[in-house]
Amino acid sequence: MRIKAIKGHLGIGPEVKDATYVEAARWGKYRGWRYVLGLVIILFAWLVVGTGASVLVVIIGQPDYFVLDYLVLDPFEKFLFVMAGFPFFLAGVLIAVTLIHRRHPLTLITARKKISWRRIGQGFVAWSVPACLIGVLGQYLFYPDTFTFNFDLATFALFVPLALVFTAIQTTTEELFFRGYIVQGASLIWSNRVFLALVAAVVFTLPHLLNPEVSAGGWLTVFSNYFLVPGLLWTVVSLIDGTTELAIGAHFANNIGSILLFNITGSAVTTPAPFTISEYHATYGALSVLVAIPIFLAIAYKVFKHDEASKPVFQGGRIGRR
Repeated sequence: MRIKAIKGHLGIGPEVKDATYVEAARWGKYRGWRYVLGLVIILFAWLVVGTGASVLVVIIGQPDYFVLDYLVLDPFEKFLFVMAGFPFFLAGVLIAVTLIHRRHPLTLITARKKISWRRIGQGFVAWSVPACLIGVLGQYLFYPDTFTFNFDLATFALFVPLALVFTAIQTTTEELFFRGYIVQGASLIWSNRVFLALVAAVVFTLPHLLNPEVSAGGWLTVFSNYFLVPGLLWTVVSLIDGTTELAIGAHFANNIGSILLFNITGSAVTTPAPFTISEYHATYGALSVLVAIPIFLAIAYKVFKHDEASKPVFQGGRIGRR
């Protein structure tokens, strides 16, 4: 299966050549110390300011308590507790790219002038199909006793817009950082695709080791649910495509399903989803991922077709100064 990268253009006049989003790391200012400073800004915004926002959610949710207790929060407050830090995480990424590297934030996604919303939608569909058929329907067929239906229309209606907005912020921010900023920074060290994919997979996996699903599923969950798919697979397709558009759509599909429709008891995010899965089966989860991967690739690259490269990007896409 031959796959062509979606590319923009680099240079002007007779010097124009194709460019991917990874090569856009050399647009603007890209000396090593800038990436170090950028990481400090991003991590401060995410881990310090973002954590403060999450703590504030707990304080507001239980004003009569002197001890912070996540367990006493209702599903809305638990959801906001987990998601409250991501707008600040996103702000940190945008500040680092625009002020430290002096380039457009869009270069974290594509080297083209515009985002292909069509490709993002394709990523959403390509992952939703196997995730629903294998990950959810399959588990219901094998473990029907683990499914319960608890639907409160009024609560769900209020939760839907909140879930859509915050999940979009969360998944997009993670893509901009892990698939965009980290991969672009690593490419300045070595542009080898295997190296870039492994770096992104490892860096993506590390903060997710604190998720409660890891305790329930062990190393198998770590490998299949964090390293293999979100970490490795979506980085590989981003390097193939030359953009992170496909990964952005797939990541949103992956998270919004578990947040809005099916919630696993004891997972990192507790939501008022219509269906609750009382027990997570790590072995089945890992096997379903292995089956879902080729289906996802087949839909993304056989059913859907690539967009053509668009017009030259920002200011002719000139190489920036270090």
